[in-house]
Amino acid sequence: MTTDVHVRDLRYFVAVAEELHFTRAAEKLYVSQPALSKQIRALEGQLGAELFRRDRQGVTLTPAGAALLPYAERVLAVWAEGASALAKVTAAERGTLVVGMSTSPGRGGLLPAIRSRFTAAHPEATVRLRQVSWDDPTAGLADGDADVAFVWLPLPDAKHGDRAGRYDWTVVAEEPRLLALPDSHPLAVRPHIDFTDLADEPFLALPSNAGLLRDHWLALDERGGHLPRIGAEIASTEETYEALVAGLGVCLVATGNAHLITLGGVTTRPVHGVSPSRYALAWRREDGARPLVRAYAEACRLVAGR
Repeated sequence: MTTDVHVRDLRYFVAVAEELHFTRAAEKLYVSQPALSKQIRALEGQLGAELFRRDRQGVTLTPAGAALLPYAERVLAVWAEGASALAKVTAAERGTLVVGMSTSPGRGGLLPAIRSRFTAAHPEATVRLRQVSWDDPTAGLADGDADVAFVWLPLPDAKHGDRAGRYDWTVVAEEPRLLALPDSHPLAVRPHIDFTDLADEPFLALPSNAGLLRDHWLALDERGGHLPRIGAEIASTEETYEALVAGLGVCLVATGNAHLITLGGVTTRPVHGVSPSRYALAWRREDGARPLVRAYAEACRLVAGR
């Protein structure tokens, strides 16, 4: 048996062992179910032991899997402690706070106002912005590349707004979701649109890796169990605009971001029957006591509450 096993493999193994369900474990890990199954099979091959028994009744741990589980959990716990300790030391050494985002917060100069308050309290600190693709709904928090991040709720591991998961946050803005569509679309002549009238419309969707956030912008909760038609996948503001102009589909957009895609040939309309969007500053729960994280979150609360 080889001992060269990655921490990621152990994390995947533990997630499946906890859920005893590959699809739920994949959602929890923010990976696709086929990728997770493939990784578990590779781990079993590497260890030379079957870890899970899969049959029509479901998924169960084998004796080998049950024997490995407590040690895998221990390794992950120690690794998490080590990574947290390292992050604190390196952050203290460089005095840098990395702020992740997938689109600019905009919203009346929000970002400069937060930065001004933050640097007034911590003039020695450096703020570095990190642009992240839309296929990461945590904007760099999940992989540790960002210390805090501007994100759209819901976050992975925080179902239905519940804060029992990995992240904490403060809401920056709660905004209605508008419908973005080409100027030439038949529905564009209406002053407002009912979401029930969009059941057969092709929608633009975030990449499948975006998980809960993809579901939110497709408004799955408001569809009554009917799956949406996907016209195209989009991973940036530019792709969204081009897909709209090309007539590949329509999409929901937060009010504060509408100006990014209504550049010519695209319009937005109020849509009834969908919940509002929530934009937030988020951070990993274990980092909530870090001075720079705490100070940036406080600056955000003060500015957002103006």
